Amino acid sequence: MPKVYAELMKNVDILEKHFKDMQDIEFTVQEGQLFLLQTRSGKRGGKAAVEIAVSLESEGLVSKDQALHMVTPEHLDIMLHPQFKDEDSAEYTAAVIGEGLPASPGAAVGVIAFTTEETERLYAAGTAAILVRDETSPEDVGGMFAAEGILTARGGMTSHAAVVARGWGKPCVCGLADLKIDEETKTLTLNGITLKEGDFLSINGGTGEVLSSAVELAAPEMSGALGTFMEWVDDARKMDVLANADTPKDADEARKNGAGGIGLCRTEHMFFDHLPEVRRMIMAPDEEKKQAAIDELLPLQRADFEGIFTAMDGLPVTIRMLDPPLHEFVPHAADAELAASVGLSVEECQATIARLAESNPMLGLRGCRLGITSPEIIAMQARAVFEAALDAKVKGVTPVPKLMVPLIGTVAEYTHQADIIKSTAEAVFAERGDSVAYSLGTMIEVPRAALLASEVAAAGAEFFSYGTNDLTQMTYGYSRDDVGSFMPTYLAQGILPSDPFQIFDQEGVGKLVEMATTQGKQQNPDIKNGVCGEHGGEAGSVKYFYSLGHDYVSCSPFRVPIARLAAAQAATAEAAP
Repeated sequence: MPKVYAELMKNVDILEKHFKDMQDIEFTVQEGQLFLLQTRSGKRGGKAAVEIAVSLESEGLVSKDQALHMVTPEHLDIMLHPQFKDEDSAEYTAAVIGEGLPASPGAAVGVIAFTTEETERLYAAGTAAILVRDETSPEDVGGMFAAEGILTARGGMTSHAAVVARGWGKPCVCGLADLKIDEETKTLTLNGITLKEGDFLSINGGTGEVLSSAVELAAPEMSGALGTFMEWVDDARKMDVLANADTPKDADEARKNGAGGIGLCRTEHMFFDHLPEVRRMIMAPDEEKKQAAIDELLPLQRADFEGIFTAMDGLPVTIRMLDPPLHEFVPHAADAELAASVGLSVEECQATIARLAESNPMLGLRGCRLGITSPEIIAMQARAVFEAALDAKVKGVTPVPKLMVPLIGTVAEYTHQADIIKSTAEAVFAERGDSVAYSLGTMIEVPRAALLASEVAAAGAEFFSYGTNDLTQMTYGYSRDDVGSFMPTYLAQGILPSDPFQIFDQEGVGKLVEMATTQGKQQNPDIKNGVCGEHGGEAGSVKYFYSLGHDYVSCSPFRVPIARLAAAQAATAEAAP
């Protein structure tokens, strides 16, 4: 029926031009006559969405700004992570044995490993592994890095496993209450299915599904149109997008993904690469040995920072001074290996571990409190930053250091730490006969700091970085590692519209951020405001921070393209359909 076909194509063209979008058209042909039944915008995947947007712009049907709103952050997310080849297939459906929280997107397949040591062994042998734990801790970061994906029985969307996985772009599923792990028999049981270490397992970080076999993967979808589209994104956006990155490798990945700098460099992550020295510092029996361990750490930290400055040549690097409680750097129990590494007896080590234990460590000796009680650690870190910046400068690199005091709740906490940093800078510059420009600011993550933003700005803070993970936790009074026990009920019953650790709470926590932003600007019109919590990579939250006049958001390197798109969509909101 060539005549009917030609008529159909003519009408398809008319409808596409009228609606300025790809159409899903229902039609029928009866006795040689074409009847159009209905039309609607067609559904599309990530790759198709980008190609359709670029195509419609090239045909003159939409503007570039309008094209930006035809692609969702979810479309980009799909394109940037491996996926399972066919999630609707009978093979896939039959393999599903449980469902947890989709903590970090993407799909992963590997053999089960229950320990960091086994995961690292498999990685070294070239075998893909899924690290399976009740929950992860900083001691597991080596295994998490080596794993293809991470599965935990406990934890929510901002648990340690979820945050680290998103930062590294690794698929992660958390919060499977029915997952039982037997470390003695090296088995896991989920909904009646028992698997042993070495068996294949697949996880879907986009849906939270866990599968009991090796399911076929599809590589990330990329298209030539994506580069064109992202150029439009960067031309349109007015807000900077930075990355949370802690190593030169992370920094390289951030630059590849279009980050304009580092908005959060967590120095504690560097410490895990230097655990023997860090543990000698923490467990030193006297000040002399503690200082000796700090002196050992100095050149290691200096090398860490120089590598990041080099990778981010000419772009800002925001360095958070040491934040987590010290117990995170020591094991739960002492053994002969630990004792030998720190030069103490097992009994002495165990006594130190017991002394470091806290009832509520996230509200205990961490952040600036740690810097005030152990100022020599902050002085060492500041010296390492400035010496690294000068070393990089000599090599032709342009370092842009920004130092950040964490977890303040009083002006005095900020000025105490700022004075150490500034005096260290002066000493290093005098010793070297050279200097570099640097900025000094603070994180706003304690509600009291938000209430005192004007006073903190008056005390000299040059930027506010809102740590929205902790700010949300402290404002709600929720433990972000334990919300999995009640959050599903809250969401199902409408107690909360969304998980505030995933989607920023504009109504409550937002008032604190808005107030602090306004007060800081009133005190110092040049002060910079940005966000470095997990919300910095969530599209709706990015648009909200743009509405507050924030200068930047910072997120994991793998979410940088999504934040770039959200920032562009916020700046061109009037073009949205």
